[in-house]
Amino acid sequence: MSESPNSPPEASPDSAIGSDPGGMTRRTALKLAGATLGAAAFAKAIAPIADWAADVSVDEFLQKHYRELTPEAMAKIIARLEADALEEHGVAVHIADPKPQPGVKFGYALNLSICVGCRRCAEACHKENNHDRPSGNSYIRVYEMQKGTMDLAQGNVTYTHPVADPEKYYMPVQCQQCDNPPCVDVCPVEATWKEKDGIVVVDYNWCIGCRYCEAACPYHARRFNWTKPEVPAEEINPVQAYLSNRLRPQGVMEKCTYCLHRTREGKLPACLEACPTGARVFGNLLDPESEIRWVLANKRVFVLKEELGTRPSFFYFFDK
Repeated sequence: MSESPNSPPEASPDSAIGSDPGGMTRRTALKLAGATLGAAAFAKAIAPIADWAADVSVDEFLQKHYRELTPEAMAKIIARLEADALEEHGVAVHIADPKPQPGVKFGYALNLSICVGCRRCAEACHKENNHDRPSGNSYIRVYEMQKGTMDLAQGNVTYTHPVADPEKYYMPVQCQQCDNPPCVDVCPVEATWKEKDGIVVVDYNWCIGCRYCEAACPYHARRFNWTKPEVPAEEINPVQAYLSNRLRPQGVMEKCTYCLHRTREGKLPACLEACPTGARVFGNLLDPESEIRWVLANKRVFVLKEELGTRPSFFYFFDK
């Protein structure tokens, strides 16, 4: 049902099946990656693909890159995805495709002085974004940090004691929505890119699961679906977006999108609404009257791993 490129299904294996704007094909990319990695390493890297490829329909495999799709083609794809969700899970979902708003670049700031490490943000992310329930996946990791250090390698993300520990501080880390994102640079098929409003997105139907982006991200912000995500029908969030929280397939990468299915509609990210202390600030970096611009102008803000030159749109600050 989805839009197909000009090459017919019976074309040769090296034909431009699912070609992207730069002329790269998913099949060609797999061959190039194999030559780069070596046979043994590449076989291991694409092992998950072999497990789920049999479940991919012809329509899905032939689908064009997101940025090539016409509105009519996208409508057909969304209708198919909604029908699949109803058939497989018995849940009627609504999948939208909200676009970036003119004059908007989203930014996030987090007050580390009042974050108590409760992880309610991570829990809200888990539920809002239809994450795999058995793994407890979330786009947010909360690091318990020793005062005096910013080294995440010294942080603890598996603490089980009551919070907050007065001798520690807490640093939630998620996608930093970098202006110079290394994850985008390494993707061999352009399945991930930065949108005009600053959000780095992933087209789950274009991703080949090579995990290069996961390796390139210095913030450990990418997640890989090793198995098909399991979400009980009664827990599925039916308000979804194609580039955001729709039910993802096995074998693809995913990441925080600042809840674009919410924020592009004028709402706040789920993690912010769940924060009990008001530690999170979200808004339009291009609006001089926004709360986040006030924070940037009046607080001593910093970004993680500034020396890498990724230029994050996620900021941290302390009150003192």
